[in-house]
Amino acid sequence: MTTAKKSKKATSVLRIEGEMTIYQAAEQKQTLLAALEQAEELEVDLAAVTELDTAGVQILILAKKQALATQRKLRLVAHSSAVQEVLELLNLAAYFGDPLVISSPSAAGRA
Repeated sequence: MTTAKKSKKATSVLRIEGEMTIYQAAEQKQTLLAALEQAEELEVDLAAVTELDTAGVQILILAKKQALATQRKLRLVAHSSAVQEVLELLNLAAYFGDPLVISSPSAAGRA
């Protein structure tokens, strides 16, 4: 499931939940491109993505290319561990240019 919301800033946020696989690709492509078309800046919240396959990666690449072509800003934020694993495996973290923040339960307790 994918949900969109508008934040107080000029940046829109699109939260993707569940799988980003071949089975959801057509719907997610349409939703992502529509959200990008309606916003000057779009943050795609990937915290709730449970699985990412190459079809999901292709949708993210397409969105990045579309953002560049239309001079809009696209940021991938709050990468889930499933997203981090795939982006690292395919060596795509630098392509998207968004920081991959790896949270550690033990680091949260330190000050």
